[in-house]
Amino acid sequence: MTEILTIGHRGAKGYQPENTLISFQKAIVLNAHGVEFDVHICKSGELVVIHDFTVDRTTNGAGAVADLTLQELKKLRIEGQQEIPTLDAVLTLFDKKHLINIELKGSHTAELVCDCIDRNVKNNRFKYSNFIVSSFQREELERVARYNSNIHIGVLTQASVEQALEWASKFKAKAIHPHFSLLTAENVALAHQKKYQVYTWTVNEISDIQRVKKLGVDAIITDFPDRI
Repeated sequence: MTEILTIGHRGAKGYQPENTLISFQKAIVLNAHGVEFDVHICKSGELVVIHDFTVDRTTNGAGAVADLTLQELKKLRIEGQQEIPTLDAVLTLFDKKHLINIELKGSHTAELVCDCIDRNVKNNRFKYSNFIVSSFQREELERVARYNSNIHIGVLTQASVEQALEWASKFKAKAIHPHFSLLTAENVALAHQKKYQVYTWTVNEISDIQRVKKLGVDAIITDFPDRI
Protein backbone atom coordinates (compact mmCIF):
# COMPACT_ATOMS: atom_id res chain seq x y z
CA MET A 1 0.00 0.00 0.00
CA THR A 2 1.30 3.45 -0.90
CA GLU A 3 2.22 5.62 2.07
CA ILE A 4 -0.34 8.29 2.90
CA LEU A 5 1.24 11.73 2.97
CA THR A 6 0.93 13.80 6.14
CA ILE A 7 0.59 17.52 5.40
CA GLY A 8 0.70 20.03 8.23
CA HIS A 9 -2.22 22.48 8.01
CA ARG A 10 -0.84 26.02 8.22
CA GLY A 11 2.23 24.32 9.67
CA ALA A 12 1.33 22.49 12.86
CA LYS A 13 -1.66 24.64 13.79
CA GLY A 14 -2.63 22.40 16.69
CA TYR A 15 0.62 23.22 18.46
CA GLN A 16 1.85 26.62 17.27
CA PRO A 17 0.25 29.81 15.90
CA GLU A 18 -0.96 29.16 12.36
CA ASN A 19 1.08 30.21 9.33
CA THR A 20 4.13 31.25 11.35
CA LEU A 21 7.72 30.13 10.95
CA ILE A 22 7.62 28.28 14.27
CA SER A 23 4.47 26.46 13.15
CA PHE A 24 6.18 25.27 9.97
CA GLN A 25 9.28 24.27 11.94
CA LYS A 26 7.06 22.27 14.30
CA ALA A 27 5.55 20.40 11.35
CA ILE A 28 9.07 19.42 10.26
CA VAL A 29 9.92 18.23 13.79
CA LEU A 30 6.75 16.11 13.76
CA ASN A 31 7.93 14.45 10.53
CA ALA A 32 5.21 15.81 8.26
CA HIS A 33 5.88 15.07 4.61
CA GLY A 34 4.94 18.66 3.85
CA VAL A 35 2.86 21.67 4.75
CA GLU A 36 -0.15 23.59 3.50
CA PHE A 37 -0.47 27.35 3.79
CA ASP A 38 -2.27 30.35 2.33
CA VAL A 39 -0.93 33.35 0.43
CA HIS A 40 -2.13 36.90 -0.20
CA ILE A 41 -0.54 39.87 -1.94
CA CYS A 42 0.04 42.84 0.34
CA LYS A 43 -0.15 46.49 -0.72
CA SER A 44 3.56 46.72 -1.57
CA GLY A 45 3.33 43.67 -3.84
CA GLU A 46 4.93 40.86 -1.83
CA LEU A 47 3.37 37.46 -1.21
CA VAL A 48 2.67 36.97 2.48
CA VAL A 49 1.54 33.84 4.28
CA ILE A 50 -1.72 34.41 6.13
CA HIS A 51 -5.13 32.75 5.93
CA ASP A 52 -7.64 35.55 6.34
CA PHE A 53 -8.22 38.52 4.07
CA THR A 54 -7.71 40.73 7.14
CA VAL A 55 -5.15 40.68 9.94
CA ASP A 56 -7.78 41.13 12.66
CA ARG A 57 -8.19 37.53 13.87
CA THR A 58 -4.57 36.40 13.99
CA THR A 59 -2.60 39.55 14.87
CA ASN A 60 -2.69 42.57 17.17
CA GLY A 61 -3.57 44.78 14.21
CA ALA A 62 -6.57 45.50 12.03
CA GLY A 63 -7.29 45.98 8.35
CA ALA A 64 -7.18 44.16 5.03
CA VAL A 65 -3.94 42.46 4.03
CA ALA A 66 -4.24 44.07 0.59
CA ASP A 67 -4.32 47.54 2.18
CA LEU A 68 -1.15 47.10 4.26
CA THR A 69 2.45 47.23 3.06
CA LEU A 70 4.97 44.57 4.01
CA GLN A 71 6.65 47.08 6.32
CA GLU A 72 3.32 47.67 8.07
CA LEU A 73 2.59 43.94 8.29
CA LYS A 74 6.01 43.25 9.80
CA LYS A 75 5.17 45.52 12.73
CA LEU A 76 2.24 43.31 13.71
CA ARG A 77 2.54 40.37 16.08
CA ILE A 78 0.84 37.00 16.19
CA GLU A 79 0.25 35.88 19.79
CA GLY A 80 2.64 38.56 20.96
CA GLN A 81 5.83 37.36 19.27
CA GLN A 82 5.55 35.96 15.76
CA GLU A 83 5.55 37.94 12.52
CA ILE A 84 3.51 37.37 9.37
CA PRO A 85 6.09 35.66 7.12
CA THR A 86 6.65 36.18 3.43
CA LEU A 87 6.41 33.23 1.05
CA ASP A 88 10.14 33.49 0.41
CA ALA A 89 10.89 33.24 4.14
CA VAL A 90 8.71 30.15 4.54
CA LEU A 91 10.35 28.38 1.62
CA THR A 92 13.79 28.74 3.23
CA LEU A 93 12.67 26.20 5.87
CA PHE A 94 12.11 23.43 3.33
CA ASP A 95 14.00 21.45 0.72
CA LYS A 96 13.49 18.73 -1.87
CA LYS A 97 12.37 16.24 0.80
CA HIS A 98 9.16 18.19 1.39
CA LEU A 99 5.84 18.76 -0.33
CA ILE A 100 4.65 22.36 -0.28
CA ASN A 101 0.95 22.99 -0.81
CA ILE A 102 0.39 26.68 -1.53
CA GLU A 103 -3.24 27.75 -1.39
CA LEU A 104 -4.09 30.80 -3.48
CA LYS A 105 -6.31 32.68 -1.08
CA GLY A 106 -6.07 36.27 -2.30
CA SER A 107 -7.03 37.42 -5.78
CA HIS A 108 -4.38 37.62 -8.52
CA THR A 109 -1.90 35.52 -6.57
CA ALA A 110 -1.44 32.86 -9.28
CA GLU A 111 1.19 34.57 -11.42
CA LEU A 112 3.37 35.67 -8.51
CA VAL A 113 3.25 32.22 -6.95
CA CYS A 114 4.12 30.59 -10.29
CA ASP A 115 7.03 33.01 -10.69
CA CYS A 116 8.27 32.11 -7.22
CA ILE A 117 8.07 28.38 -7.95
CA ASP A 118 9.83 28.82 -11.30
CA ARG A 119 12.61 30.81 -9.67
CA ASN A 120 13.19 28.19 -6.98
CA VAL A 121 13.18 25.34 -9.50
CA LYS A 122 15.66 27.16 -11.75
CA ASN A 123 17.89 27.78 -8.73
CA ASN A 124 17.76 24.02 -8.08
CA ARG A 125 16.37 24.49 -4.58
CA PHE A 126 13.24 22.52 -5.46
CA LYS A 127 11.66 20.47 -8.22
CA TYR A 128 8.21 21.15 -9.63
CA SER A 129 7.15 17.92 -7.92
CA ASN A 130 7.78 19.57 -4.54
CA PHE A 131 4.84 21.91 -5.11
CA ILE A 132 1.11 21.69 -5.49
CA VAL A 133 -0.91 24.88 -5.88
CA SER A 134 -4.51 24.72 -4.70
CA SER A 135 -7.49 27.05 -4.59
CA PHE A 136 -11.25 27.26 -4.28
CA GLN A 137 -11.14 30.01 -6.89
CA ARG A 138 -11.68 28.89 -10.47
CA GLU A 139 -10.03 32.02 -11.90
CA GLU A 140 -6.80 31.47 -9.98
CA LEU A 141 -6.61 27.81 -11.04
CA GLU A 142 -7.18 28.84 -14.65
CA ARG A 143 -4.26 31.27 -14.39
CA VAL A 144 -1.94 28.61 -13.01
CA ALA A 145 -2.93 26.16 -15.75
CA ARG A 146 -2.27 28.77 -18.45
CA TYR A 147 0.93 30.04 -16.88
CA ASN A 148 2.94 26.85 -16.45
CA SER A 149 1.74 23.30 -17.11
CA ASN A 150 4.66 21.95 -15.05
CA ILE A 151 3.08 23.25 -11.83
CA HIS A 152 0.79 20.75 -10.16
CA ILE A 153 -2.75 21.88 -9.39
CA GLY A 154 -5.08 20.82 -6.57
CA VAL A 155 -8.80 21.64 -6.75
CA LEU A 156 -10.22 22.57 -3.35
CA THR A 157 -13.84 21.95 -2.48
CA GLN A 158 -16.03 21.96 0.58
CA ALA A 159 -19.24 21.39 -1.38
CA SER A 160 -18.94 18.85 -4.21
CA VAL A 161 -16.46 16.16 -5.16
CA GLU A 162 -18.18 15.92 -8.55
CA GLN A 163 -17.53 19.60 -9.30
CA ALA A 164 -13.93 19.23 -8.15
CA LEU A 165 -13.48 16.38 -10.61
CA GLU A 166 -14.92 18.51 -13.40
CA TRP A 167 -12.50 21.34 -12.62
CA ALA A 168 -9.64 18.86 -12.27
CA SER A 169 -10.32 17.64 -15.80
CA LYS A 170 -10.49 21.18 -17.17
CA PHE A 171 -7.25 22.31 -15.52
CA LYS A 172 -5.36 19.00 -15.85
CA ALA A 173 -4.97 18.90 -12.09
CA LYS A 174 -2.91 16.41 -10.13
CA ALA A 175 -5.34 16.17 -7.23
CA ILE A 176 -8.66 17.12 -5.76
CA HIS A 177 -8.73 18.53 -2.22
CA PRO A 178 -12.17 17.80 -0.73
CA HIS A 179 -13.23 18.37 2.85
CA PHE A 180 -13.13 15.01 4.59
CA SER A 181 -16.88 15.04 5.30
CA LEU A 182 -17.54 14.75 1.54
CA LEU A 183 -15.59 11.55 1.07
CA THR A 184 -17.09 8.15 0.34
CA ALA A 185 -15.53 4.93 -0.86
CA GLU A 186 -17.24 5.52 -4.19
CA ASN A 187 -16.00 9.05 -4.90
CA VAL A 188 -12.45 8.31 -3.75
CA ALA A 189 -12.42 5.30 -6.08
CA LEU A 190 -13.84 7.44 -8.90
CA ALA A 191 -11.12 10.06 -8.41
CA HIS A 192 -8.45 7.38 -8.56
CA GLN A 193 -10.08 5.83 -11.61
CA LYS A 194 -9.78 9.23 -13.29
CA LYS A 195 -6.10 9.35 -12.22
CA TYR A 196 -6.45 12.11 -9.63
CA GLN A 197 -4.97 11.94 -6.17
CA VAL A 198 -7.13 12.81 -3.16
CA TYR A 199 -5.77 15.26 -0.57
CA THR A 200 -8.33 15.72 2.19
CA TRP A 201 -8.60 18.42 4.88
CA THR A 202 -8.65 19.28 7.80
CA VAL A 203 -8.68 15.93 9.58
CA ASN A 204 -7.88 16.11 13.28
CA GLU A 205 -9.93 13.55 15.21
CA ILE A 206 -8.51 10.03 15.43
CA SER A 207 -11.80 8.45 14.31
CA ASP A 208 -11.91 10.68 11.22
CA ILE A 209 -8.26 9.99 10.45
CA GLN A 210 -8.89 6.25 10.59
CA ARG A 211 -11.96 6.56 8.36
CA VAL A 212 -10.23 8.52 5.57
CA LYS A 213 -7.24 6.17 5.72
CA LYS A 214 -9.58 3.25 5.08
CA LEU A 215 -11.06 5.13 2.12
CA GLY A 216 -7.61 5.18 0.53
CA VAL A 217 -6.85 8.89 0.34
CA ASP A 218 -3.39 9.93 -0.82
CA ALA A 219 -2.74 12.75 1.65
CA ILE A 220 -4.22 13.99 4.92
CA ILE A 221 -4.01 17.68 5.79
CA THR A 222 -4.13 18.08 9.57
CA ASP A 223 -3.43 20.46 12.44
CA PHE A 224 -1.74 17.55 14.25
CA PRO A 225 0.82 15.85 11.98
CA ASP A 226 1.86 13.42 14.71
CA ARG A 227 -1.63 11.86 14.76
CA ILE A 228 -1.47 10.46 11.23
